[in-house]
Amino acid sequence: MKEDFRFICCTFMEEKSFKVDYELLSDTLTVSVAMVLPYLHHEQEQIVKKDLLKIQELSYHANGSVRGKLALTNEDIEWLSKRYDFYSDKVGDKMKQFVIPQGCIAAVHLHRVRNEAKIVYRALYQVHKENPVDDILFKFTAIVSNIAGAMALYVNQINNIEEIPFNTKS
Repeated sequence: MKEDFRFICCTFMEEKSFKVDYELLSDTLTVSVAMVLPYLHHEQEQIVKKDLLKIQELSYHANGSVRGKLALTNEDIEWLSKRYDFYSDKVGDKMKQFVIPQGCIAAVHLHRVRNEAKIVYRALYQVHKENPVDDILFKFTAIVSNIAGAMALYVNQINNIEEIPFNTKS
């Protein structure tokens, strides 16, 4: 009897490997990036939209890189590093403080991307413990988190929204 694919959402769902968790979480990250896009309206925000579209593509390459061939390159990491520098330069000293995730809708979604990239990093670490993965995947995931944080600050700045610094009591 032919398998009915309407009832199969992912062929690896019952696998015990953390690869599945990583793949699902990195897919979630890619979707969360997409959730930012409709909220980028200002002319100055169009560069963010363009960069996020590229990050989505790279994220799907990273997703497949744990089960298949490594699809990220050092050139991809260099491009991401330049984008990080661009946003860091735009927001200046705001990068030096920890802030409450808030602001315009695009910024809040970017904070979610920042956090989800950390969750993906953690899942990747679990995969790495089972079967070592290339360091470029860790670099990619970490820098995506940091770029998303810088983008959130940049988008709030464009929208004249003040950041709320967070100073821990612990």
